[in-house]
Amino acid sequence: MAPHSSSPGPSADLLVVGGGVMGLWAAVMALRAGLSVCLVEAVRIGAGASGGLLGALMPHMPDRWNEKKALQRDALISLEAEVARLEAETGLSCGYRRCGRVMPLMRPALVERALKHQADAAQHWPAAYSWRHLPQAAHPGWPAPSQAPDGVAVETLAARIAPRALLAALAARLRADPRCSVIEADGVAALDPARGQAVTASGLRIGFSACVLAAGVESFPLLAPFLPAPAAALGQAVKGQAALLDAHVDPERPILFADGLYIVPHESGQVAIGSTSEDWFDDPLSTDGQLDALLTRAALLAPELADAPVLERWAGLRPKAVGREPMVGQHPDFPRLFALTGGFKISFGIAHHLASRLIDEIRGEALDLPASFHLSTHLLLVT
Repeated sequence: MAPHSSSPGPSADLLVVGGGVMGLWAAVMALRAGLSVCLVEAVRIGAGASGGLLGALMPHMPDRWNEKKALQRDALISLEAEVARLEAETGLSCGYRRCGRVMPLMRPALVERALKHQADAAQHWPAAYSWRHLPQAAHPGWPAPSQAPDGVAVETLAARIAPRALLAALAARLRADPRCSVIEADGVAALDPARGQAVTASGLRIGFSACVLAAGVESFPLLAPFLPAPAAALGQAVKGQAALLDAHVDPERPILFADGLYIVPHESGQVAIGSTSEDWFDDPLSTDGQLDALLTRAALLAPELADAPVLERWAGLRPKAVGREPMVGQHPDFPRLFALTGGFKISFGIAHHLASRLIDEIRGEALDLPASFHLSTHLLLVT
């Protein structure tokens, strides 16, 4: 509901709603394209799922190759240069490392699958990156031999990043640019894309030429008034839980991944453990026995983690769009309104790429993304 009164605020070429990784990259890419930007965040930068702990940047399996997998591969490769540029611009580290990934193999059939993926990766990945089967892990105990009786699969395309460090660097880049204003603790309460106006909860009136909704799970209700009636929801919130351990692990170690369990060594020597995927939950921000079960599994997979102190337990909501793919692009009925959300578990690896393509569209080019990503495609699924 809109406030009863409003007061004049900033005007910008682009209003970005949301201070997570999608919104921050959209704002940075817009500034690089010469646009002025106003970014509005209801709570604080990184208050949503982007402010979590994992930071695993892992490619899809290289089998059954398709357009989406090619996009993610290209984005994961290009992110390294984007992070280096951001670090040079801000003087801040993002905790990035092309660390690779190791996966324990518990039965012979998984060896056959790993060898198939080895051939698939050779066909679809650049020669610099590979997928291999090895009889044992390069780092003793990572994973425990008892958890990998048939060896391990190792791939070298995966990387990791420190989520909060990346968000801090992106926010610093925005705040250092005089063409950008950043408003926190004041979310959008009313949005009129036809007139190019938004009003915040405090009554601040913002003018814009284009608006990008990149507010994670909050993007879905923000888009709801602009759907034909009746229409189903454009997406849902999926809860995830994770933990950060003070484990003093070598930061050059690869990500350890097994059956949905991520063990991610970070530059500090700390290790992130995650994550659950919960469609049903009572409290979106609480942690419980499901996280305890992950920690137990992690200690079994990597015994040196068993006695590591838990520094933080975290929970948050990730946006899962109705079409399962990210939801990007212009609204067909409201030309000033654009979406950039629904990245779910792959947002950090592709946000810069999606944001760049979206800014191209805002500047008049065709949206160069798979059709399944387009907002217009998602709209067809709910009407």
